[in-house]
Amino acid sequence: MVVVFDTNVIISSLNSSSGASFRLVGLVQSGVLRPAVTAPLVFEYDDVANRPGSFPHLTTSEISLFLDWFISVSSHHKVHFLWRPLLRDPKDDTVLEAAVAASADCLVTFNVSDFAGASTLGVRVVTPPQLLELISSRPS
Repeated sequence: MVVVFDTNVIISSLNSSSGASFRLVGLVQSGVLRPAVTAPLVFEYDDVANRPGSFPHLTTSEISLFLDWFISVSSHHKVHFLWRPLLRDPKDDTVLEAAVAASADCLVTFNVSDFAGASTLGVRVVTPPQLLELISSRPS
């Protein structure tokens, strides 16, 4: 299943090892999920993850290692269309662009309402718990 993670899901996975976002990263590691990224989305992940004081329990090196791994297991896509702006926040448009470019099965975010209009581009928006439920209900 190809998915695009909003930055808030990546950040949440780094903040807690007990939440749905962390479990989704585990599903990436096991090959159940295949994340998709674009260069602008990778820059967004890096910018937010490296804000000073965001992760007092992690070193800069540990954050970089995680992002390097995540990007290495992701499919990489280029954006070849210009439909912006569609959403209120240009950074959300960056996430939506990645989902469209990758023909992702889902865009995963904690802020579903920020992606109102994504369905007009054929993108399904779900929360991390909703994606876990979808995965668990799929036939094996």
